[in-house]
Amino acid sequence: MAVYTEVSDEALTRFLSAYDIGTLLSYKGIAEGVENTNFFVHTTAGAYILTLYEKRVRLDDLPFFLNLMEHLAARGLACPQPIRNRAGVALGELCGRPAVIVSFLEGVSVKRPNPDHCRALGGALAGLHAAGSDFPMRRDNSLSVEAWGPLFRGAEPQADGVAPGLAERVRGDLAVLEAGWPRGLPSGVIHADLFTDNVFFIGDDLSGLIDFYFACTDAFAYDLAICLNAWCFEADGTFDRDRGAALIAGYETVRPLTPPEVAALPILCRGAALRFLLTRLVDWLNVPPGALVQPKDPLEYDRRLTFHRAATRAEDYGRGA
Repeated sequence: MAVYTEVSDEALTRFLSAYDIGTLLSYKGIAEGVENTNFFVHTTAGAYILTLYEKRVRLDDLPFFLNLMEHLAARGLACPQPIRNRAGVALGELCGRPAVIVSFLEGVSVKRPNPDHCRALGGALAGLHAAGSDFPMRRDNSLSVEAWGPLFRGAEPQADGVAPGLAERVRGDLAVLEAGWPRGLPSGVIHADLFTDNVFFIGDDLSGLIDFYFACTDAFAYDLAICLNAWCFEADGTFDRDRGAALIAGYETVRPLTPPEVAALPILCRGAALRFLLTRLVDWLNVPPGALVQPKDPLEYDRRLTFHRAATRAEDYGRGA
């Protein structure tokens, strides 16, 4: 989440007039994240999140994201609900951008997750995969292994200015991943971006999942690998095996991994780390002037890749611990 497009109170008031959600009381930009413009909106009817779609989000993908949230919520997953206007349409336009209002979820994200948080996340992730099993729409993962080479080539000339030797390390990772990326694993709807700021807790209880704008059709174990990267590392690149064990165990209480998924976990984790290194690197090098945005450090994932290059078994990530 971020703010790239400024919205005046007059423009927002006109936009909200098409909805039965009361009148505008206040709104504030949300600076976290890097993809879309987001505002917290407070009306006489309650609290909402307004999103204006920017950058990598394609207009053709928006029905997938919005219908998916409705589908998952109907099956009991706690996630935001798109608010439809009086014409029954969820997607509108504001300040020249596609825009949507979604319901507000109570809870807070944790900055330093513990094993209990990770265990709860694992169960929720498997629950998401189960809830999406009968979702009829499909969206290919536009940021899977086939996209990493082109992403890197655009940033390669400046990579060593971000960190010495970064370009060579990425070239080595790309060669391994492109040659050995696993195919044919159990697949379906995945979140693909379930970082700590996209998961809410009330006390020790997980209260909801948000930000489905990278959701796609891909391997379930790849989604798990993304979460292991996002939830189980210290800032210096050290992997917390207790958190990893709890996350995997929480997942497998709902959906046990198949033997091919277990075998593929190390390369999936390495690939997930490279994916986020590359997109963060591109964002780091291309922040629009004047944007209210906090680009995330790509070198966090450079450090995590040091661990992944040495990992050879699912047990290295805590499975079976």
